[in-house]
Parts: sequence; structure tokens; C-alpha cells
Amino acid sequence: MIGTRTLAQWVRLGVLGLLGVVAAAGIIVLAARGVTTLPGVPDFLERYPGEYAPAVAVDPGFPAWARWNHFFNFFLMALIIRSGLLVRHQQRPPAFYTPKRGGQKVSIYLWLHTGLDVLWLVNGAVFVVLLFVSGHWARIVPTSWEVFPNAASALLQYLTLEWPAEHGWVNYNALQQLMYFTVVFVAAPLAAITGVRMSSWWPEKAERLNRIYPAPLARAIHFPTMLFFVMFIVIHVFLVFSTGALRNLNHMFAGSDEVSWAGFWWFAGGLVATVLAWIAARPLLLAPIAGVTGRVSAR
Repeated sequence: MIGTRTLAQWVRLGVLGLLGVVAAAGIIVLAARGVTTLPGVPDFLERYPGEYAPAVAVDPGFPAWARWNHFFNFFLMALIIRSGLLVRHQQRPPAFYTPKRGGQKVSIYLWLHTGLDVLWLVNGAVFVVLLFVSGHWARIVPTSWEVFPNAASALLQYLTLEWPAEHGWVNYNALQQLMYFTVVFVAAPLAAITGVRMSSWWPEKAERLNRIYPAPLARAIHFPTMLFFVMFIVIHVFLVFSTGALRNLNHMFAGSDEVSWAGFWWFAGGLVATVLAWIAARPLLLAPIAGVTGRVSAR
């Protein structure tokens, strides 16, 4: 038994779920291809190919700070999602953490989740600052209203499995730009604002503030925001590998527009490090680290 079902039952559910996903994907692709045959749609796709020239000139390529920031973001996000799910579903925490300088006692997993959040926010702040200082902000910030019809065009092309033109080394297509903008400037701030409200750092006795911004509201936003990040990561990784894996991985991991295995091996090394950290994030190994700034106890 695994939970409430046997292994065979889980396997059957998995197979049925996979078949359902494949069937749904097939229907969506056929429907999208049907849309492209409707009157006016071919002209629309020709007028809006899926990308537009940015209003601000941006140097091609990805500087080293962007590549390292991208890796740290992925690494921290994976651990944040894991620790967040542990906090959400834990019945009895395996250990507790109490700050040395006084403060609320929390579970070891909540301590991990909060600590990772702080590192993630620092990494994000560095990224945003360097993004605007370097001028690379025009890559992910729309500079024309044409972004919307081009994004619709790119989405339709993706759904037909006839990928829009990819020039990621120089310019993102409009749909990519809107998604990256949403991740950086909408979803990330939402995750931070709601996370702070649910953390032990929020003042419990601020009655008026708590009435204006109640914890249930923060919870109702925080978890869907996490699901959005998971959905984005899955789709992002799928498209990276399905639209030219070696070149795409070289862009963000090797800083090159060539087609070679260099970026893949950097990606594989980062993935191994992330998996090892995922496995290592357990009380036995967390306790000595948490003990530097507080006291870890069984109750």
C-alpha cells in the first residue's frame, strides 16, 4: 500500500492520467490548427509573426551575472517548493527551531522555507538591479503595444506545434516576454508579500493591520502563486528541450550561441547539485546549520 491505494492502482491511475494528457494535447493541437485555417487568421499571423523589435537596443547574449542568477533562482526555487509543501502537509514537525535572540518557535521546515525565501529575494533583487543597470530590462519589459497581438500569434503557433521563430540570443518572442515579465514583476512580489504575512516575522499584535490584510487571504494567494511557478517551470523546461535543446542550454549555461554540449553538461551539473540539496534537506542535516543561529529541539 502507498497511501490509500496499492502500487498497481497507482500505476493504473498514472497510465490513465498520461493517456488523458496525450488525448487532451492532441485535441488542442488539432483545434489550434483548425483555427489557423479560418478567414483572416493567416493574415494575422503574417502581420504579427510572434515577436517585435524592442524600442531600446539590447546587447545580444546573456552576461555571466544573468546565467549565475538563473541557476541560483532555479536551485532555490526547487528547495522552496519542497520545503513549502512539507510545511503545508506536515502533521507533526520532526524538529523545532527557536531563535537565540528570542522569537517564535517554528518547525524546522518553516525555518528552512523562510531562510530559502530570504536568499531567493536577495538573488531576485540583485537580478532586477543588474537588469536595469545593464539595459537588459528591454528583454523582458514590453516596450510596445504590439506585444499583445504578437503574444497571441506566438501562443497559437505553439499550440499547433509549429514553433514561432526563436531568436532568444537576441530577442525573446512576445509571449516569452510577457511570461518573464509576469514571473519577475508580478508573481515574485506576490509570493514575497503573501509569504511575509504568513511568516513568524509578521507582528501578531498589529490588530488593525491584521484586519486589513488577514492571514487567510495571504494563504489563498500564496499557494496558487506556487502552482503558477511550478506550471511555468514545467512549460519552460519543455520548450527549452523541444525548440533546440543544445543551443538553448548553451545560451543560459555556457554563454554561447553555438550548438555544442557545453551548456548541457553545465545544466546537468546544476541539476545534480539541486537534486542532492533536495535529498539533503532533512532534519538530521538541517539541525547543525539551524543551531548556529538558534536552538533546535524535538518539541
